[in-house]
Amino acid sequence: MPLHPEIATFLATLPPPPEGPLDPVAMRAGEEAQVPPAEERLPLHAVEDLTARTASGDVPVRVCTPTDADRHGLLVYFHGGAFFLGSLETHDHVARSLAKETGLKVVSVGYRRAPEAPFPAGLDDCYAVTRWAAEQGESLGWDGTTLALAGDSSGGNFVAAVAARAHDDGFDRITHQILYYPSLDLDFDEDRYASLRENAVGHGLETAGLKPFNAFYLDSGADPADPLVSPVRRKELSGLPPALIVTAEFDPLRDEGELYGRRLREAGVPATVSRYEGAGHGFVQHFSWIPEYHRVFTETRDFLTRR
Repeated sequence: MPLHPEIATFLATLPPPPEGPLDPVAMRAGEEAQVPPAEERLPLHAVEDLTARTASGDVPVRVCTPTDADRHGLLVYFHGGAFFLGSLETHDHVARSLAKETGLKVVSVGYRRAPEAPFPAGLDDCYAVTRWAAEQGESLGWDGTTLALAGDSSGGNFVAAVAARAHDDGFDRITHQILYYPSLDLDFDEDRYASLRENAVGHGLETAGLKPFNAFYLDSGADPADPLVSPVRRKELSGLPPALIVTAEFDPLRDEGELYGRRLREAGVPATVSRYEGAGHGFVQHFSWIPEYHRVFTETRDFLTRR
């Protein structure tokens, strides 16, 4: 099917990308300016900003509690943004929707970003907060059951890397991993995946923009050959948590996410790959208000409750 008409209409209004080097400070300010005020956001039982005191340092987190129940399962959420954009604010609506639709308490992580914080600072923060959430389960109101990870785009990269790191460290509390159109291979050779060529232009994220957008992360010391940077390159995938991998038909990154799902299944890991037709990269953040795309949250709920 073609790109969803509402997405196509929106993309047609966007100006061409700026020429010259990217300015992370200005781009972050532009993102933050689009965030709606708190009173216009999805209401929940409670939303609280905390500081997670971890081995990685103090990490800001936002805890979204969906109901007044004493105990909930936990979902630790890593926002996207090519490792240098995104924040607790720009992805607050995603965290809130995940809490409402899944019934889990969502811990959204304000990890450090490139280029100011070089690799592996952001990954370290995400891993440390995951362990902190388990360790602080009593104070967070964790019911001791579900401890899921979820992330979109570069946040999906962190989900895969944290799950692998936890497995290698013998930390076995993670029950699920959920990756929305993940960036799992930071080698952007166009010949590696057909989707890099098929979806190169005209769908929002463009293949030519992948290198400059990820340059802040790679230039900070992240080696694309390292499986913690490009998780699809990890050789041994057995023993990882069950996965839901959501991809978008018109996303240059579509094929690497779907390859990861196949490799997980080949390693004996239960993995569901769900491709959203007519969608492009970023649809969970930008277009989940479209009914057929909002179901990503109920699909996530169903995955988390599947026996």
